[in-house]
Amino acid sequence: MLRVKLSILSIFCGLFLFSSCRQDMADQPAYRPLQQSDFFADGQASRPLIQGTVARGQLRDDTHLYTGKKDGQLVTTFPFVVDKEVVKRGQERFNIYCAPCHGQTGAGNGMIVQRGFKKAASYYDDEVRKKPIGHYFDVITNGYGAMAGYSAQVNVRDRWAIISYVKALQESQPGSANPLPIETITDFTPSGLVDPKKQTSPSGTSSKLESKAQEKSESGGH
Repeated sequence: MLRVKLSILSIFCGLFLFSSCRQDMADQPAYRPLQQSDFFADGQASRPLIQGTVARGQLRDDTHLYTGKKDGQLVTTFPFVVDKEVVKRGQERFNIYCAPCHGQTGAGNGMIVQRGFKKAASYYDDEVRKKPIGHYFDVITNGYGAMAGYSAQVNVRDRWAIISYVKALQESQPGSANPLPIETITDFTPSGLVDPKKQTSPSGTSSKLESKAQEKSESGGH
């Protein structure tokens, strides 16, 4: 009799354990990214953002800073004060992302070009020098010709810092491809090229915190 009871108990325990092994949580009826769906009229499971949706930290209402344009036109001024620290930061970023093609002096003869790739633009060409500052920002952001955009690699403020260094190259030694001493190049201040309404230098502590927060938001918070 005891053996029968134990057998029945074992069967019930087995049924209980077997039922608990269902994969409802693991195999949820959820769509994978970009999967097809018959539920929606457009046949796409991934839904577009609701018009006007703004992610936290992504408002970007300052078009001058984030697009290099104002009222649809390329700007001719920097969106913040350019000081020595900004130029030095621009030099650092320039040497990492721009020098391989444009060369460390901006003459368009970087190592990539020396190895057979298409010659990059020289910052000393009259046509390039005459371009408004917003043009440089747009090119760095979206690319131009054979150059790809660098918005994923270089954050917004660093793009402006790079532009300040490019302007320093142009102003410090116009038309020359000779190396420039750092003590000369980083002392450059673009007088007349800063928006009078943007008279806050990004070199202070608060601006550094803002820059770090911006970098975090642009990288998805990671």
